[in-house]
Amino acid sequence: MWNEIKSNIFSALVYFREFILFLVLVVVIIFLLIEKLSLSLPLILLLLIVGIIILNLIGRRRIKEIDEIKNIISLIRQSKYQSSDEIVLTKHLSALENEIKEMFEKAKSDIEYLERLQRMRSQFLGNVSHELRTPIFSIQGYLETLLNGAIDDSKVNKHFLQKANQNTVNLSNLLNDLIDISMIESGEMRMSYRYFDINIFIQSIISEFVPMAEEKNIKLIFNPVKEGLQVFGDKDKLRQVFVNLLQNAIKYTDEGRIEILLDEEKKFVNISLKDTGIGIPEEDLNRVFERFYRVDKARSRAVGGTGLGLAIVKHIIEAHNSKIIVQSKQGEGSTFSFKLKK
Repeated sequence: MWNEIKSNIFSALVYFREFILFLVLVVVIIFLLIEKLSLSLPLILLLLIVGIIILNLIGRRRIKEIDEIKNIISLIRQSKYQSSDEIVLTKHLSALENEIKEMFEKAKSDIEYLERLQRMRSQFLGNVSHELRTPIFSIQGYLETLLNGAIDDSKVNKHFLQKANQNTVNLSNLLNDLIDISMIESGEMRMSYRYFDINIFIQSIISEFVPMAEEKNIKLIFNPVKEGLQVFGDKDKLRQVFVNLLQNAIKYTDEGRIEILLDEEKKFVNISLKDTGIGIPEEDLNRVFERFYRVDKARSRAVGGTGLGLAIVKHIIEAHNSKIIVQSKQGEGSTFSFKLKK
């Protein structure tokens, strides 16, 4: 019992200065009110005893509160709580309880984010390994076949070399896209915003894709809007957006047309790229901007897609404080749209 009292008083010594100040004040009052020393001393002694009792009670309460808080923190550290509602302190510690609950929710959110990030990182590394392995194994296979005698066969040697070369192109494209998305997601992508003529910009890009589209009998259509219409953005990065979207549209459109539409609004220009291609199933619409996600994996590889194009597009558009939206119906084509500031 004595040890407990000592512990309680020691805990209450955090208020020692206030306690001493109170005692001195009371003693002074006693001396002022009671002139006889014989009466004053017993009162002062009684006051000291009462003070010790009060310190003991304060210390005991403080130890109880500290133990309660320590227990809560220990349970949080051991992941015993599933929800912040399970964290309960005594009524007079309600303010501290709210702070601990907020801390718990923040820590829980951070842990979930880190776990999700770790899963994404592992999945990304697995996808990269798989995507790199495909062209490397293909190149290796063609070269081994040539070295084993096919190089002397004029009927196949050139064909195998062309196939090996195409796989090196695919590998180069994949590595370039990996570098781009790595820089974007690490925050190292540098943007250079300025105003430029959107009509001239789009026409220059379309002219590069006309031969590719004509090979598949696809019409590339763009009707310029108001002459000299200026938009604000990073011209080089937005060029990458249009190139990726046009490449995808041509790859997945067997016939028909691809149309770029501009709709001028008060503060923005809405840009849409519409095709008459194979379309995207409804269940895949929310995932097409994920890294390495492919709706039709076999066809994507056959036409040389890296699986990163739309992920890069999404990041670049978001860097322009905009959002890319996709609308599609399987067998009827797709429309990708976003807005740029005027």
